Amino acid sequence: MNRLPIYGLVILPLLGVIAAIYLAVTGNVSATDVILCLSLALLTEYGVTFGYHRLVVHKSAEPNPVLKAIILALGSMAFQGPVIHWASVHTKHHAHSDHEGDPHSPTVSGFLYAHFEWLIEMNSDELGQIIDKWGGRYQKDPMINWFSKTFLFWSAFSLILPAAIGFAVGGWPAAGTGFIWGALVRIFLTSHVTWSVNSVCHYMGKRTYRTTDKSRNNPIIGIFALGEGWHNNHHAFPSSAFHGLTPWQLDFTGFTIKVYEKLGLVKNVVRIPESLLEKRRIDSSRGEDLNVQELSMTEGGEPELQLTPVEEAA
Repeated sequence: MNRLPIYGLVILPLLGVIAAIYLAVTGNVSATDVILCLSLALLTEYGVTFGYHRLVVHKSAEPNPVLKAIILALGSMAFQGPVIHWASVHTKHHAHSDHEGDPHSPTVSGFLYAHFEWLIEMNSDELGQIIDKWGGRYQKDPMINWFSKTFLFWSAFSLILPAAIGFAVGGWPAAGTGFIWGALVRIFLTSHVTWSVNSVCHYMGKRTYRTTDKSRNNPIIGIFALGEGWHNNHHAFPSSAFHGLTPWQLDFTGFTIKVYEKLGLVKNVVRIPESLLEKRRIDSSRGEDLNVQELSMTEGGEPELQLTPVEEAA
């Protein structure tokens, strides 16, 4: 992996945050800047949580082609790599979670390594090997392939868009601040939110289910990562469209999937039957560990579901 874009992903957004703090302290921040930052952060992070993660990797629902294209475009604008790269690394993570071979485990390699240093350390040969081994099923999808190949276009578009909107609102000065807030600060926020799922959610939080990794449910990350912070739930039920498994476990991504389903925009939504949830809870209370590495290698993630979506319990 070329080190230059990775260092850029880590360092340039940080410099943008420093510049944004200076602008805010000196009173040179507008409502447009803040709106651009927050709206693009929400949309692009959502493209990762719903598109890259739940749709592509875990096949938690089958979307309408137009919705799928929009979501993959948003994910590609998040500056977290081409979708096939992201999905392949994430698949390997599940297969080796918190064991040797996990690309980003805080329990194996340390917190900072799991948070972002692994991105810097991974070279092109390693990434290629991961894609060759874990990315085959993603490469069979023409739309996923196309968005992977056009990743640089969507990344550039995500940088130009806030600057262009800023220019339309207030000329060149607003274009500059729009770029700082809507591009650099936004990338800083969304990157660290996603990285926190890899690091914080294997380090801090509660464990509803005993698993053969250290995945944890963290409510703070659950909010900022649009539901991804219920990570112990996710590793126990990887194919579930919903990571928040109780009403109080806020899962924005899961909520939108329910909305899309009612509108007919997604189908085959994977739900975990209450009987299986209860069985896993009982097993955990008895001290039985769920082998999540083995579970992740079954097609669809849930052998008990026999690879079919399950209707939500009445």
